[in-house]
Amino acid sequence: MKTLYRASKVYTLSYPAVGEWILIDDRHIERVGTGAPPHADRVVDLPGVSIIPGFIDAHVHLTGTGLSGVGIPLDRARSPQELLGFVAEEMSHGPTKILAHGFDESQWGRRDLPTLNDLDEIAAIPIILVRADGHLSLANTAALKESGALESEGLERDENAQPTGTARRDANNRLQRWFHEGLTEHEIRELQLEAAAVAASRGITCVHEMSIPASRGRRDVEVLLEHGPQLPVDLVTYVADMDIPYVMGDLGLETIGGDLWLDGSLGARTAAVSEPYLDVSGTGVLNHADDELSEFFHNAHLAGLQVAVHAIGDAAIEQAVRVWERVYRILDTRQRRHFRARRHRIEHFEMPSSNQIERSAALGLAISIQPAFDAEWGHPGALYDLRVGWERAAWMNPFGTLIGRGLEVGGGSDSPITPLDPMYGVWGLETHHDPTQRMTREQAIRIFTIGSARLAHLDEKKGELIPGAHADFAAFEADPLQAPEIRELRPVLTVSRGREVYAS
Repeated sequence: MKTLYRASKVYTLSYPAVGEWILIDDRHIERVGTGAPPHADRVVDLPGVSIIPGFIDAHVHLTGTGLSGVGIPLDRARSPQELLGFVAEEMSHGPTKILAHGFDESQWGRRDLPTLNDLDEIAAIPIILVRADGHLSLANTAALKESGALESEGLERDENAQPTGTARRDANNRLQRWFHEGLTEHEIRELQLEAAAVAASRGITCVHEMSIPASRGRRDVEVLLEHGPQLPVDLVTYVADMDIPYVMGDLGLETIGGDLWLDGSLGARTAAVSEPYLDVSGTGVLNHADDELSEFFHNAHLAGLQVAVHAIGDAAIEQAVRVWERVYRILDTRQRRHFRARRHRIEHFEMPSSNQIERSAALGLAISIQPAFDAEWGHPGALYDLRVGWERAAWMNPFGTLIGRGLEVGGGSDSPITPLDPMYGVWGLETHHDPTQRMTREQAIRIFTIGSARLAHLDEKKGELIPGAHADFAAFEADPLQAPEIRELRPVLTVSRGREVYAS
């Protein structure tokens, strides 16, 4: 069936740049044009409305996003006392265990974290409070015991070797995995569906899911793939698992890694940096040896997979580039062309040096950026400044430089780390802390459409409104390319693969 959508403007992000109507044939675009519209079986009039290609969020955790949407609003806490107060209030609902996400102590006046005793005093049920970045958790005694995290690496201990309640690395993963593995398949499906519905309501038509078995268990992604075709948005799934036969054979994917952590986060002080943190001793940690990573990169590349890894600190970025260069050097000229065409990805890429940017460009690596990170934490006095000092923080997230040096760049939210909202990401690109790195509105929108499509090899299928592409678009009452303020801009209609998946 052919459907014609008539609007004031249809921005194709291609040629012709602007039309007045878009004709779709079932799930695909037949054409965009101006003047007298062609015949269609169904006509949808959208007077005064502007249509743009559907947004593609290049880095999302669907289950975590769904859970954050229904959980305790820890992001609202502005002190340890408020954080504990939110948890105590939740106890009135009679939960048998609690996992909540989103606190950010860098926004507190007093940044001391609650202790094990503080959490034990609230309740005897297991309590797990996950920091905004997901790389640090606070847990009470019941949660530490039942999850098996008491004996795990990364559990912080005081001078008397007693747990403080703060967990990083394996202890943090165990806590979160224990909770998620206790969810029923129905609960997982509902959380994923809720997150996908939020995405559709924001004009998103496709997400790159970053599954993390270390903190979610394998069942999470298996459930997602089972019901993925019924979700209101398309999926491109990456699994942070180095088991190639499992990812290729059991799951049938052509991608691997995604949020495979080479390091942690600056917020948790586990990002691998070349110089010590400003507020504590230490330089974070690399999670894999070069030899282990080289074998994985090499085998995954030869298997035809696109590989993505998480690297935030400059030391982790250096490892990713160094090991990819090691793989690249053993290839002949023809194989190197295929390597570059694969667009192996680095997620986040927050602290690159100029040298690392150049070497990444030479390898044809693709970069998945999260502009909202800069909006949240990239300005003077904010988290990055607190962790590494302004001299180093000022050079972080050089989005404009990445584009200028010819790298493939796409945008995402890392939801639930920052909101599942491309308009916030676009705003973050427009208002970068460094004026030399800022982008125009159209450039920013292209990052979250064409750029994210190219990261997943969806060229000419998504990101542009062109003949033969998927019928993915969002319609807005205010023109997204011209509106002076876009942070609260929401679509009146979202269409994904020809399906009207959201209407206000």
